Amino acid sequence: MKTTQPVLRTQRLILRPFVLEDAPQVQRLAGEREIAATTLTIPHPYADGMAEEWISAHQEKFLEGEAAIFAIVLTTSNELLGAIGLGIWKEHARGEIGYWIGKSYWNKGYCTEAAREVLRFGFEELGLISIFACHFRGNESSGRVMQKLCMAKAGMLRQHVLKWGIAEDLVFYDILRSEFQCNTG
Repeated sequence: MKTTQPVLRTQRLILRPFVLEDAPQVQRLAGEREIAATTLTIPHPYADGMAEEWISAHQEKFLEGEAAIFAIVLTTSNELLGAIGLGIWKEHARGEIGYWIGKSYWNKGYCTEAAREVLRFGFEELGLISIFACHFRGNESSGRVMQKLCMAKAGMLRQHVLKWGIAEDLVFYDILRSEFQCNTG
């Protein structure tokens, strides 16, 4: 594993490591209830200091080969609009992709564009064999992103996690490196 997390680029986006200066925008975007409601690990309310703590953990996770977490930034304005990460299990050559996009940036294709590049990074640069993702059963927008990436629906784990005291079903998708070609053309 490299010692510096790379910067990835797409047609409209830059995927770069987070810096502490991003913390106010992370807190503002991730702090919206609609974002927290669709993700397992984002709390609500999103208290002061949480973004700094989260950002500060990224470099160590990358150095230990456990994760690569990217800020999603618009190429034209350098505006931070969300986050995308790849959890890594080196011993199994497997990854888990996860993401969130600020509410005002929904339905513009940014998540799919960023996720396609992170899949490429995982398969081509990290040598992963498979990458999976999951979403709460009610979050069909996230499922549509996974479908656009040519990920196959792998199943559902019923009442698998608790979010705000409610048992939520998780819908799983996955894709193999050998299947990734549908994303490149």
